[in-house]
Amino acid sequence: MKRVLALLLLITACTPTPETTLDQTFRHEYAGVDGIRMHYVKGGSGTPVVLIHGWPQTWYGWWPIMPALAERHTVYAIDLPGLGDSTGTPKSYDKATLARYVHALTKNLGKPAVIGHDLGAAVAFQHASQFPADTGKLGYLDLPLPGPAIDARTYRNLSWHIAFHSQPAVPEAVVGDNVREYLKLFYPQVSFNGSAFGGTNTQSPFSDEEIDEFARTYRKPEALKGGFDLYRTLDQDVKDTEAAAPTSIPTLIMAAQGQAEAIRATAAPRMTNIVRAVDVPRAGHWLAEENPQFVTAELLRFLSE
Repeated sequence: MKRVLALLLLITACTPTPETTLDQTFRHEYAGVDGIRMHYVKGGSGTPVVLIHGWPQTWYGWWPIMPALAERHTVYAIDLPGLGDSTGTPKSYDKATLARYVHALTKNLGKPAVIGHDLGAAVAFQHASQFPADTGKLGYLDLPLPGPAIDARTYRNLSWHIAFHSQPAVPEAVVGDNVREYLKLFYPQVSFNGSAFGGTNTQSPFSDEEIDEFARTYRKPEALKGGFDLYRTLDQDVKDTEAAAPTSIPTLIMAAQGQAEAIRATAAPRMTNIVRAVDVPRAGHWLAEENPQFVTAELLRFLSE
């Protein structure tokens, strides 16, 4: 009884807030991968789907679409090494290395669909390129693929935040203890009609509770640094993409409204079987939050084809 009680207390301590986000369909799980304690949320039944987040999000960024996906698929929403509720420092935050951690975690699933958003999309691409026998389908959401179509210097000029986050130590010093405030200001900028898209929207697509949850994990100094390290590896990411084997895995591209063809152009040199490139209506960068119904329908259609 004491062992059971201790286990329950441990699970409770590891449960992200808000605690109401999980229902009986999903549960928190952990696995050791090459010195990293990786956290993921699992639920549902059917063919496996692996979801990979970007910055500044965690597994929780997929929550708006997870229950619907879980009706037909077994969903694995992971926290990348060192981020979210995963702990430990990976060998590198370059996307080829992170893909190997993801593969080590999920290699016994057969051929899951691997779906990534933002910088997690680059991890998903690397997974498909390195492990084609263990990748059933590739979902690539809203990220220009670094090189060969875009070199590192050009990529850093795409947005102020890419250049800023790439600087050594500077973003940590500037953001400091104001992580929640920084995230709250950042989210609207790349939302639909936000300043990054030439608009004036200042409303965040996230609730206060959602921002609290993301800030809860990025407030940890090691996670804050790890998040910025995702950008600091851009030069290596370009080299790795240029060296990567083109993937013929069936691929779905989704992007912010008006951006799908531009994203396709960067991805096509390395993705030779793009089934569709789809604009998500009335969505900026945060596809799953800004138009969850559309994203869910497109993913379920793609996964069933």
